[in-house]
Amino acid sequence: MSNFSIQKFIADRRDGNLNSQEDISQFCQEIAKGSIPDYQISAWLMAAYLKPLSLEETTDLTIAMAESGSQLNLTGLPKPWVDKHSTGGVGDKTSLVILPLLASMGLTMVKMSGRGLGITGGTVDKLQSVAGFRMDLSADELLAQAKKIGIAITGQSQSLAPADKVLYALRDTTETIASIPLIVSSILSKKFASGADIIVIDVKCGSGAFMKTLTQAKELKHWLEKIGEQAGRIVACHISDMDQPLGEAVGNAIEVQEAISVLKNQDGSASRARFKQLVLSLASATAVTARIAQSYEKGMELAIHHLESGLAELKAQEWFRAQGAADLAVAIEPLPSAGLKAKQSGWIQHIDAERIGQAVLELGGGRKAKDDTIDPQVGILLSKPIGHQIAKDEALLTVKARTLKQAQDVAHSLELAVLVSPTPIPVPALLIS
Repeated sequence: MSNFSIQKFIADRRDGNLNSQEDISQFCQEIAKGSIPDYQISAWLMAAYLKPLSLEETTDLTIAMAESGSQLNLTGLPKPWVDKHSTGGVGDKTSLVILPLLASMGLTMVKMSGRGLGITGGTVDKLQSVAGFRMDLSADELLAQAKKIGIAITGQSQSLAPADKVLYALRDTTETIASIPLIVSSILSKKFASGADIIVIDVKCGSGAFMKTLTQAKELKHWLEKIGEQAGRIVACHISDMDQPLGEAVGNAIEVQEAISVLKNQDGSASRARFKQLVLSLASATAVTARIAQSYEKGMELAIHHLESGLAELKAQEWFRAQGAADLAVAIEPLPSAGLKAKQSGWIQHIDAERIGQAVLELGGGRKAKDDTIDPQVGILLSKPIGHQIAKDEALLTVKARTLKQAQDVAHSLELAVLVSPTPIPVPALLIS
C-alpha cells in the first residue's frame, strides 16, 4: 500500500482531522482490490458518520470511488449526455417514462440503475418484470445501443465504481447510511463512472423517502450540486413530494403498466395524472439544463409535444425491443384482490406513503434483505391523491396479493393509512424546490 496506512487513515477521521486526497484515492483503490478487511472499512465509516467529511473531502471521495474501477467513455455519442437519478420513493417509476421522453427529444440517455431495498423500489426490479428485458448489458452493448437509439440502461456493473459497492453494503449493515457526504459520494460516483456530463436528480422528500424533512432534502440538494460543480459536472437537483405515493400503482409490474399507460397517453386516475405531471416537470427542467429549451415554459411545450404526439412511445418501443422485450408491454396476472372503501364522502386528507410501501413489502413486492426474491405481480393501486374529492363507498385503494386472505388482511391493516376529511384539503405542491 506504499505509504498509505489504514490505521492512520481511520485515526485521522476519528480525531476529526482531514483525510488527504492521496489517502482517499488509495483507500478506494485498496477497497476495490479487496486488500482492506471489512472491519477496518467499517471503522472508518463509523468515524466518517460521527466526524463528517468536508465538502472537499467528499469531492475527493466521489472522484476516487468513480476511479476505483472502469469508466464508460461516451465519446462519439451525440451530446448532451444525460443521466437521471431519483433518491427513491414509494411508487416512483419516473425513469420508465422520462428516459424515452428525453431520448425522443434528442438527449443521449445512458443509465446504470439499482435494485430496490425496503420500501423504495428500484428501476432494475420494475424492468425485470417485463418478459425478456435485459438488465445485464455489457459496457460495449450499452454504448452501441445508446449510439444507435439514444437510450440504454443496465443494472449496476461489478466493474463501475466497485469501491462504492463495498462501502454501500457496509453502510447498510453498520447503521451509517444517513450521512450526507456518504450518500452524495455514493450517488455521484456511479454517475461520474457512467460518463454523463449532465446529471438530473429528483430528491424525494417526505414519509416515503430517505429524506423525511425539507431541511434534510435541501441539504442533500446543496451537497449534490456543489460536489458536481467541484468535479466539473453539471448536477441539477429538484425536490419533489413523497409524503404520498407517486402515481396510482405501487408494485413492480403494475408500476410498469402505469408508466406504459402514460407513454400511450391513456387516461387514468387523478393519481396517474399527478405522476404524469412530475414527468413533464422534470423533463422540462432537464431540457433547460441541457440547453435544448430557453425556458421552463418552452421546455414544457417541448415535453408535452413529444409525449402527446407519440414520439416518446415510439422511442420506448424501440428501447424495449433493443433490450430483449417483445414489445412495449408487461404481463399482469389476475391475482386475488381486496379493496378499502371511503366510510364518508369528503376530500383525501392523508396517504401514508411509508405505510403503503411497507404493505407492498409484506406482500412480497420488495426486499427486506438484498438477496430476497420479489414477487413482481403483487401491489397496491390508489385511486386519488391528497386534496381530491371522494364519495362514500368509493374505493380508496385496492390490494393485489397471492391469496384473497392476504389481500383482505393487508387492506384491513391500511384503514388508517388513507384519511378522508369532511372539508376541502389543498392539493400539495408536487415540485417543492
